[in-house]
Amino acid sequence: MASLNRTDLVAAVAAESGQSQASVNGVLDALFSTLAKSVGEGTKVTIPGWLAVEQTSRAARTGRNPQTGEPIQIAASKGVKISAGSKLKAAAK
Repeated sequence: MASLNRTDLVAAVAAESGQSQASVNGVLDALFSTLAKSVGEGTKVTIPGWLAVEQTSRAARTGRNPQTGEPIQIAASKGVKISAGSKLKAAAK
């Protein structure tokens, strides 16, 4: 399976859209900044058909130290859930 890094993505979008790589790179920076800020504030970001990104909460719980078997407290935390939309799923087939 091949991978597409940020540089390759910027070059591909620039070629497809006819924009300069610098302007595409600026748009990606703004997109990721806005996405991080919105999700960090608890806002679900949805691009219909493509993807949805939202903040999740994990409750505090009791775990076990695998070496000693001793119970330990695991603090509550936040995570991020990314869901693929129908167009993205269809493109992966």
